[in-house]
Amino acid sequence: MGLLDRTVADYKLTLVSQVSYVEADIEALAQRTEDEVREHLAAGKLVEGLEHMSPEYLRGIRRILTVSADTEWVSAPSYLRAAQHAPALNNFGSAMSIIQDELAHAHIAFRLLGDCGVDMDWLMYERPAEQFKYPYAFDVPLNSWVELVCANALYDQAGFVLLSDIHQSSTFGPWKRALKKVDKEETFHLRHGRTWIKKLVADPEGRAEVQAAVDWMFILTLEWFGLPDTRKRHGVQLEYGFKGKTNDELRQDWMSEVVPFMEEVGIRVPSHYDEESDSYLIDCPFPARFDPEKREWDLSVGPVSWDEVLERWKGRGEMNRVYVRTMQRGYQEARRAAVQGRRDEVRDHQNAGLEAPRR
Repeated sequence: MGLLDRTVADYKLTLVSQVSYVEADIEALAQRTEDEVREHLAAGKLVEGLEHMSPEYLRGIRRILTVSADTEWVSAPSYLRAAQHAPALNNFGSAMSIIQDELAHAHIAFRLLGDCGVDMDWLMYERPAEQFKYPYAFDVPLNSWVELVCANALYDQAGFVLLSDIHQSSTFGPWKRALKKVDKEETFHLRHGRTWIKKLVADPEGRAEVQAAVDWMFILTLEWFGLPDTRKRHGVQLEYGFKGKTNDELRQDWMSEVVPFMEEVGIRVPSHYDEESDSYLIDCPFPARFDPEKREWDLSVGPVSWDEVLERWKGRGEMNRVYVRTMQRGYQEARRAAVQGRRDEVRDHQNAGLEAPRR
């Protein structure tokens, strides 16, 4: 029996269980031992598919692909919301090109997850909103064109740093090759953001708007890279080449790109380069308490615990359900229409005294 039962009374749509995504017979799909995988990687070979994976490798690559796919996926409705405030039609077109890129990048990661034994329909269209895994920054709405271009300069820079690191270090061949294209497209997003910021800061009103956006977005992007190295173990991630650098190293890479640019255009950020330590220092309490409704940081309380930050991340934000619903709505409405159409077909056959059609 497939999706359809044979009578109207019993007719129902069978949804894919999330269990198939969480575990999906990992032991059966990935039958290499951990030692065999390590030997394969030590020989300088790439992992090309399930036939080269151990259970631990499969779990790890699924995890990082899911975060990447979800981040690209949810950035589309986030950017679309702000793109509607574009100052001119050609500017809107540029924003739509970026959104199209983000969706393509998400599609790459979701397809690779499908190759790794994950049910793509459930993952993209049936998964509950709170189970999506992407940086908290996208749960805070972008309400203007200025905020969109600041997101291009800050958020897309973070994405570029992370994906460039994966491109360099990844041992998963299909993703490593795909990221060549992704990296090139992300540079357009960065250029778009920086070009617009330079244009906006030339005017006092525009400068004030950029400063207001950066004031709340900069620290949110510092969080993008996750827990500090003192609280995060990277053993398997680094050993298997899921990433090449630690969270704090990636955070430094991001600041090394963003802080000099902001200094160049005269926008204040709470960070500076320290010659003695040869690193970028954060000049405000971090992590800090964030008021998502006001989109403001309460720095007066000093640094808060990472446990408080984790609680905020897990609770998601106001746009989580809105954005996921936007992305899932068409699929779910089509499924419901198909179900109703099938019910009507079964009912018509029953009323005519005919056997329900087989499918």
